[in-house]
Amino acid sequence: MTIRTRQEQRNRRHLRIRSKITGTAACPRFCVSITAKNIYLQFIDDENGVTLATTSTLDKQFKEQNILPNLAGAQVLGKMAAEKAVAANINNVVFDRSGFKFHGRVKAIADAARENGLKF
Repeated sequence: MTIRTRQEQRNRRHLRIRSKITGTAACPRFCVSITAKNIYLQFIDDENGVTLATTSTLDKQFKEQNILPNLAGAQVLGKMAAEKAVAANINNVVFDRSGFKFHGRVKAIADAARENGLKF
């Protein structure tokens, strides 16, 4: 049995998830990426290799609200992402949690996006 770091474990989960899901123009991949300081959200069409919409904690609209990228910030960011997606005529998405466990900020983003019109 090999001992793996948390990063290696996350990368293995991420590869396992990505082998099963892909985004299309009709149903793009809703990709969540979390770093130590920021949260990034993208709607990706994998068939054409195009990002359809994006938002992050670095956006001007998010920074104006003076919210940290914690659980409360993740809820606001999920709402912002859903609004941008609906504006870009995106209603159905495939959720890609990028190997992160589905709790905390990832779950808050998903729940806020669902409440604001996205269907997973």
